[in-house]
Amino acid sequence: MELQQMRYVVAVAQERSFTRAAERCHVVQSALSHQVKALERELGVTLFARSSRRVEPTAAGEAFVAAARASLDAADRAIADAAAASGQIQGTLNVGAIPTVTAIDLPSALAAFRSLHPAVRIGVRTAGSDEFLTAIAQGSLDVALLGLPEERAQRGIAMRTLARERHVAVVGSAHPLAGRAGCRLSDLADSTFVDFPPGTPGRAQSDVAFERAGLRREVAFEAMNLDLILGLVRSGLAVALLPPGLIPETGDLCTIPLADGPTRVQCLAWSDFNATPAARAFVEGL
Repeated sequence: MELQQMRYVVAVAQERSFTRAAERCHVVQSALSHQVKALERELGVTLFARSSRRVEPTAAGEAFVAAARASLDAADRAIADAAAASGQIQGTLNVGAIPTVTAIDLPSALAAFRSLHPAVRIGVRTAGSDEFLTAIAQGSLDVALLGLPEERAQRGIAMRTLARERHVAVVGSAHPLAGRAGCRLSDLADSTFVDFPPGTPGRAQSDVAFERAGLRREVAFEAMNLDLILGLVRSGLAVALLPPGLIPETGDLCTIPLADGPTRVQCLAWSDFNATPAARAFVEGL
């Protein structure tokens, strides 16, 4: 059994296609198929159920792929650690970033990192803070840029605060409070709100603030997309509580400082258990 055979099997399992797996691995399909069949003969099991239109892992294939991924990750880590010991950073750097991060210029940070460590393969994805915290804890993500309530912490994950920012009230230009120099949560309690879905860190910040103030509010609209949230505010359907750095300077939106508004902490997160050389280099470079 060879590592390359494992890579082929993992690629087929992910792509559900020998053709696409071969393209991804930069090898002709006949060679990839031959290696997979040779591995099946060696193991004495069928890894994939095949037809002219479908390819799916068998139960044995699912079990093999899970272990193969772990073996490949370990092999990649061994190469990266050996290279780091000789002064060269290799391997991969998987970065997550919430769509509303403003504390750093991520493209510029990645460009600077790439110029110092050209041998590192970089991957970037966007999602929510909770998803990224889980991915870091599970070892499938190296570092992430998050937005969390001030009290939030998670065991096994190191965090560096990048910025703290108090939310502002965001209202349409025709709203009765538009133009106010400041307000409190009690001034907004009777308003209809748009917010992030329940359970997300973006929503928790505002929920905790209203709870501490002893106030109830109506959240009639829920969305993860910032443009949709701001569109609902522009239309006069709702008000929102958001970090000030996310609000565009347009005449149809007004921001009002909140004396008792929630605070969002933007932070850099990474595993505090055996981080990869690439992850350590990225964190140290910021």
